[in-house]
Amino acid sequence: MFLRRYDRRKDGKIHSYWALVESYRTGKGSRQRIVAYLGELKPGEESGWAKLGRDLDGKAPPSPTLFDPPVDETADPDDTVWVELRGVRMERMRSFGDVWLALGLWRLLELDVLLDRLMPRGREDVAWPLVAAILTIARFCRPRSEHYIETTWYRGTALDDLLGVPIEKVHTDRLYDGMDELLPFKEELEKHLRGRVGELFRPNQELLIYDVTSTYFEGQCAANPMAKRGHSRDHRPDCPQVCIGLVVSEDGLPLGYEVFEGNRHDSKTLKTIVDAMEQKYGRSQRIWVLDRGMVSEPNLQMLRERDGRYIVGTPKAVLRRFEQHLLEGDWTTVQEGVEVKKIVADDGNDGTEMFVLARSRDRRAKEQAIHAKFVMRMEEGLQRLKAAIASGRLKKEADAHRRLGRLWQRNSRAAKAFQVTIKTLPEPDGKAHLKIAWEKDAAWARYAELSEGCYLLRTNITDLEPAALWKQYIQLTDAEWAFRISKDELRLRPIWHQKKDRVLGHILVCFLAYVLWKSLAHWMQRSGLGDAPRPLLEEMAKIRSGDVVLPTKTFAGAPGPTVRLRCVTEPDAAQKVLLSRLGLTLPRRLRPTPPDAEM
Repeated sequence: MFLRRYDRRKDGKIHSYWALVESYRTGKGSRQRIVAYLGELKPGEESGWAKLGRDLDGKAPPSPTLFDPPVDETADPDDTVWVELRGVRMERMRSFGDVWLALGLWRLLELDVLLDRLMPRGREDVAWPLVAAILTIARFCRPRSEHYIETTWYRGTALDDLLGVPIEKVHTDRLYDGMDELLPFKEELEKHLRGRVGELFRPNQELLIYDVTSTYFEGQCAANPMAKRGHSRDHRPDCPQVCIGLVVSEDGLPLGYEVFEGNRHDSKTLKTIVDAMEQKYGRSQRIWVLDRGMVSEPNLQMLRERDGRYIVGTPKAVLRRFEQHLLEGDWTTVQEGVEVKKIVADDGNDGTEMFVLARSRDRRAKEQAIHAKFVMRMEEGLQRLKAAIASGRLKKEADAHRRLGRLWQRNSRAAKAFQVTIKTLPEPDGKAHLKIAWEKDAAWARYAELSEGCYLLRTNITDLEPAALWKQYIQLTDAEWAFRISKDELRLRPIWHQKKDRVLGHILVCFLAYVLWKSLAHWMQRSGLGDAPRPLLEEMAKIRSGDVVLPTKTFAGAPGPTVRLRCVTEPDAAQKVLLSRLGLTLPRRLRPTPPDAEM
């Protein structure tokens, strides 16, 4: 669910309000519907911040002042000046709301405290924890290159006021070095975030969802031994890449990740991830939810030997073993359009494993459309092949089989839908030296009709109902969404860095930004604002800070000193609703500025 702002004109005035919108699937495609209209926080209603603090089991909740910069609100009541109104102006307008919120999330996760301990201040002008905060906040708010941070982004934000780091101290060399300094503390960061996220949001950390993606490089990356060509999820097989394995909770909260060579098969990454999780958090009977790309008998045996439990997808070919079950009843409805059934396989596993057969109405419609498209393409290709034979352009049987092979390769989803024969004629028939004939395979069509929309799960958890197992497996979409957010919202791809450690540092910064992203999403859920941070961030970015410049004069009318007040713009009515539901109060002033001070 996500936020959408509506503006309505009534009685000559524009009224703004928010609606919570949900996307859902129908037989005619995706649709959207309004779930609720958001008004002001009612007196008896808790804000998301209050709910967040209530979940800490008696610990003191985080203070909202965590989000405010150090401000000295003391002022001399007798310090009165006359202002020359004709000279009042605004200067130095900067983006404030989004970076203020991001810095608050950084402090909420206590990353500043952790890095201050791990990276003590030395003789450097800008402490490394501050550089790490700048890199992560930039990736969270407006993901671009380090060069863009130096030349455009940082000087357009109020971070120099919030962090106390001057603009001239933020440059690419410092940012690159900051990634290098941060990388050695990857394991400490993961362990800290697992504990802190557990305190704040209480995710189920016994159900681990693991998936692998890839991200590609711009450039040859000849000096990076991890950059290899392999199966590209980004449809860029021409570029070298690395693979990233991510472990998330069932709520999508990240628990850890590893980076692998670009040509590493998914199934070859599982043992490394399991070893890493057990080394950090100890061995226990966790439930691993894995996609079918991870499935191999050695992997499943490895999990069983460690007393691990698993719910895994299976290759499509395994479904043929249970063809008779597709015709039988005893299906259980788990949600509208989805049914499951339990299958105990007679394969000598002594009842330690079982299968869950699932079928989805939406998935069936999708696979029917895919099969129909590929069958049509196969028929069109066979007709073109027949025309080439009839015209005499194709005379050799070997050449015809090669063309048929390419046709099968391009339309693999329907390659077995036709039985095709190509023969050389004893005597030419006009211009034709070959004869081609085909017919539809009835067995393939029958099995395709039965299996469309069906998939099979395999598990060694035999004490749960099929519906519960299916619901746990379907959480795998949270890992897929994590990759989508990292690639689209946080711009993990493409990678422009060439050095191995620099690449690993870039991925670590993206991981930290994703933790901030999911933390904000869960905070929004507790506030009744959906779980899509992007609309909220865009609205917060409209809140700006700037200098109110006040020329003064003495009581005698002589020119006096110029006063600069660094203020934050007043949020509009719609923005006040968001801040009220989050339980936050914007600061009015960043810091008092003495007369004639150079800012």
